[in-house]
Amino acid sequence: MNRFLTLPILLPMLLGIGLLILQPKSRKVRSRYVMASSLVTSALSLACVILTYLHDSDFLACILVSFSEVFSISLRIDGASIVYGSIVSVLWPLVTAYSLDYMSHEGHENRFFAFWLVAYGVVLGIAYSEDFLSLYFFYEALTLTTLPLVMHAMDEKARYAGRKYLVYSITGAAFAFIGMVFLLNYGVGHLNFQYGGILDKGLAAGNEEALRLAFVAAFFGFGVKAAIFPFHGWLPDASVAPTPVSALLHAVAVVKAGAFAVLRLIYYGFGADFLRGSWAQTVVMTATIVTIVYGSARALRTPHLKRRLAFSTVSNLSYILFALTLMTPGGIVGGMTHMVYHAFIKITMFCCAGAIIVKSGREYIYELEDFGRAMPIVFATFTVSSFALIGVPPLGGFAGKWMIAEAAVASQNPLAYAGIGALILSTLLTTLYMLSIVVRAYFPVGELDRAALERVHDPAPSMWVPLALLTAAGVALALCSNSVIGFLWTAVQRVW
Repeated sequence: MNRFLTLPILLPMLLGIGLLILQPKSRKVRSRYVMASSLVTSALSLACVILTYLHDSDFLACILVSFSEVFSISLRIDGASIVYGSIVSVLWPLVTAYSLDYMSHEGHENRFFAFWLVAYGVVLGIAYSEDFLSLYFFYEALTLTTLPLVMHAMDEKARYAGRKYLVYSITGAAFAFIGMVFLLNYGVGHLNFQYGGILDKGLAAGNEEALRLAFVAAFFGFGVKAAIFPFHGWLPDASVAPTPVSALLHAVAVVKAGAFAVLRLIYYGFGADFLRGSWAQTVVMTATIVTIVYGSARALRTPHLKRRLAFSTVSNLSYILFALTLMTPGGIVGGMTHMVYHAFIKITMFCCAGAIIVKSGREYIYELEDFGRAMPIVFATFTVSSFALIGVPPLGGFAGKWMIAEAAVASQNPLAYAGIGALILSTLLTTLYMLSIVVRAYFPVGELDRAALERVHDPAPSMWVPLALLTAAGVALALCSNSVIGFLWTAVQRVW
C-alpha cells in the first residue's frame, strides 16, 4: 500500500512535537525549523494533489489506522479534497512567514509554533479524509490542537475565549456524531464519501423524517465551526488570539473546515437528491440567510477592528453554506468559488490588522485616522482586499457572489430568492463597514496626533512581503476567474 499521502499529515505533527522537545533558544534556528517544516509539508501536499489529479483518487489512497473492516482512519483525495487541500497548502506557509516576526512580540514561541505545525497536519487530515469517521477524528483533533493557539496569551480574556471555543466545538461535534450514526445505520454499510450520498434506499424507506432530522442536527453540529447563527459566538471572542491564529481560524483552518464538513455531509453523505425540496433544506437554508444578514449588521456596529473582521467572517462563511444548501452542482461550485477567494481576502485582512496592532498598538477603527499615509503598504493591501470583499469586479469577491447568485436562480427554489436578497443587503452593509475603515485611513477628519503618527510605520519586510504576495495572488486568481471556476467544475464532476 502506498503511504506517501500520510507524509503531509504525519510529518508536521511529528515536527511540531519535536519542537516541543527540542525547545530551541535561538529565534533564528526556530524560524528556519518552522519555515522549512511548513514549506516541506506544503510541497508534499501539493505533490499528492498533482499525482492524484494526473492519475485517479485511488492512486495514493491508504489506511492510516485500521480498527475493523468497517472502521478505520483512511486517506484518499478526490475533487473536493483537491480544492480544500490546495487552499491550505498554498496559504499556510505564507502566514507562517508572517507569523515568525509577529510572534516575537507575543512570547512563548516554541509552544506556539509546535501547535501551529501540528494543526497544519490535522487540517490536511480533514482535507484528505476518505470517510466520515476519519473526517470526524481530525475534526475533533483540530479543536484540541487549535485551543492552545487561541489561549496563547493565557490572560483572562484568552482563557474565557478558549473555554467558549471548547464548549461550542465539543457540543457541535456531539450533534455531528448523530448524523454519522444515522448514516452508518441507514447507509450502504460504510462511511466512505460517495458523491450522491451513501444512504441505502431500502433502509431509508419509511425513515425519511428521522434521517432529515439527523441531517439538520449534523448540519448545525458541523456548522458550529462555520459560525452559523446562533452558534457563532465563539468566533468574535476568539479574536483575542494572536493575529496569525485569527487569520488561519477565519480563512483556512477552523471555519473553512466547518464549511468543508458541511459540503461532505450534504453531497457525500445524505445526498442532495434526498434532501432537496424537504423541510430540512428549508431549515438549513433559512439559517444561512439569517446568518448572512446578521453577521454583516453586527460587523457594521462593531468598532473593534479584529472583531469587525470576525463578524464579517460569520456572514461570508454563510455565503458558502447558503450555496451548499441549494443542493445543486451549481451550488457546490458557487460555494467552493467563494471559499477560494474569501480565503485569500480574509487572511490578508487579518494580517493587515496584526501589522497595525504590532506597529501602533491601536485596535479600534476610530483610532486609524491618517494610517493610510503612515502605513502605505499595509493599507494598500487592506484597501484592495476591502474592495475584493465588497465584490467590486473583477476582484475575487465578485466571482464568488456571482456564482452563488447564478446557482440560486437556477435552483428555482423560492427561498433561494430570499437568499439573493440577503446577498445584496449584505454587500451593501459590507461596503459600509469596510469603506468606513479605508476612508478614515486616507481622509482623516479633525485634529490628529502628528507626533504619535510619526512613530507609526509599515512593518519589516518579513511581515509586509507575505501581505504583498497574498494580495497579488488574490488579484491574479481573480483575473483568471474563468479558469478557476472551470477547474472547480472539473473537480466537482471528477468523482472517479
